Amino acid sequence: MHDNDFEGMHVLFVEDDAVVRKGAQQALELAGLCVIACATAEEALTRLTPEFPGIVLSDVKLPGMDGLKLLEIAIARDAQLPVILVTGHGGVAMAVGAMRQGAYDFIEKPFTADLLVEVCRRALDKRRLVLENMQLRRQLEQREGIEARIVGRSGAMAKVRQTILNLAPKSADVIILGETGTGKELVARCLHDFSERRERPFVAINCGALPEAIFESELFGHEEGAFTGAQRQRIGKIEYANGGTLFLDEIESMPLALQVKLLRVLQERQVERLGSNKLISVNFRVIAAAKEDLMLLAEQGKFRADLYYRLNVASLTLPALRSRREDIPLLFEFFVLQAAKRYGQPAALVSGELLHALMAQRWSGNVRELHNIADRFVLGLLDDTLAPSGLRREASLAEQVDAFERAIIEDGLRRHGGNVGAAAESLNIPKKTLYDKLKRFDISSEQFR
Repeated sequence: MHDNDFEGMHVLFVEDDAVVRKGAQQALELAGLCVIACATAEEALTRLTPEFPGIVLSDVKLPGMDGLKLLEIAIARDAQLPVILVTGHGGVAMAVGAMRQGAYDFIEKPFTADLLVEVCRRALDKRRLVLENMQLRRQLEQREGIEARIVGRSGAMAKVRQTILNLAPKSADVIILGETGTGKELVARCLHDFSERRERPFVAINCGALPEAIFESELFGHEEGAFTGAQRQRIGKIEYANGGTLFLDEIESMPLALQVKLLRVLQERQVERLGSNKLISVNFRVIAAAKEDLMLLAEQGKFRADLYYRLNVASLTLPALRSRREDIPLLFEFFVLQAAKRYGQPAALVSGELLHALMAQRWSGNVRELHNIADRFVLGLLDDTLAPSGLRREASLAEQVDAFERAIIEDGLRRHGGNVGAAAESLNIPKKTLYDKLKRFDISSEQFR
């Protein structure tokens, strides 16, 4: 641990013996720690500001207020403030009792400089972690509106939030593009909630999860007796979304035969239930989401080009989590707080080691995967057995750089359908260099075709 690891932090040291106070202060300062020395507990309390950026180190026997009373007052002001007590010979039983009352640790006289520095460093490290978590949580609490829903400090997410606010009041249909787990449904709900349609239904359909046999009935509805098993009239999702928003997730999975019928509904804004000859006018906004390139699928004959052009009035692309790693600490803290509330558990502190490991992950499942990791963390399940290999230890700088480079290369190949030449051109590197990196990272371009 380097000296500047505790920059801006202090050891508030209370000792009435001037000689002992001077010697301990010098030992701490030689170790690179900043010390505020006081002769009395009363003086120390005047220095103990809210969210004090440091720890308290105090002798128990002091003139006037003693160290135990100082502990009581300090813990009452800030229950997470580390207080270290220094006791004389034979005071161990009393010190152990003080630890039950909230003391962080105790040191018995006479002590070595190395022991003093080691205990103070551990306490400072804990205090720094507490303050960092408090700062993140404060940032989350202060967010409101769109920032409370779409979390992230990166420029990419600021652009996403602004695009949502720009598109929400409009009636235009929207396509949301992004990998699995990037938050497409959340964005769709925000487009609805920040629009004039917010009081009307938001109807979501996962096109990839509906069996083709019931897809048409779910989407358009049916009349009684329209087919075997249709025992009563059913209002379809499109009709139910009247006045509101229809969200079609994984629209690339919609059968081609139904795409033709959906296109007609979008053009006419009229729906016809199965088994009926009556057209019903509907006023709804369509937000479609896809994890694949719809234009490429259209060129391959796997998606109707006319439907794509009809839907693509406005588009919004969500970045992969690996391309906005600076958002991970705030996002993870956000999910930890949510999980703690949901499971009735305390929101445990997130260590720097865990954050470093999270930053180095590939995140193929994107934000959804991070959300699941936060749940497991709160439930105490994130151990060496259950955690992904990248979370078992702190990743080195080289490993983090490799993970970042791999993510960029895979993203380039994905965007260009596995075409190495096109990917190399977009990454602005020679094709041979890209082939060398593919070999190094054991990446096959075929998996992106």
